[in-house]
Amino acid sequence: MNDLENFGKLFAEHTHIKQNRFHPLVWINGEPEIGENVYIGGMSEVNAKGAKVVIGSNCDIASFVAINCADSHKKCLGLSDKIDARDITIGHNVFIGSHSVIKGGAHIGHHSVIAAGTIVDGIEIPPYSLICGNPMQVKTSYYSKYFKDQK
Repeated sequence: MNDLENFGKLFAEHTHIKQNRFHPLVWINGEPEIGENVYIGGMSEVNAKGAKVVIGSNCDIASFVAINCADSHKKCLGLSDKIDARDITIGHNVFIGSHSVIKGGAHIGHHSVIAAGTIVDGIEIPPYSLICGNPMQVKTSYYSKYFKDQK
């Protein structure tokens, strides 16, 4: 066992974060469905507790990204007795830049790019889109010109 594998094992033993195939400092909660050839950078979180989270194949998720199906603000304020959890779907070939947040209810179409620092609301986003900013802006079909023969 190399040092990184040993670190991952020790980290999992001393936290509630289970070992995963991505990086020892990627937090995966629940049972998300994650496709093939996916990269998830360190210090990122995929929270699928209480909802279905699907990440397609060939995705590149940078470090410090939060993909979180849960929203607990109403419970914290005493407005609800439960945490609101909503499904998240990320299509194939999606890039998610560093320090982005993907909120419950988001459906991101294939071949889309989430710019660094973007907070993605729980809406449906078409394929080939560029999503950037806070508040987010969706530039639909931004990348479709590169795939005009493949649609």
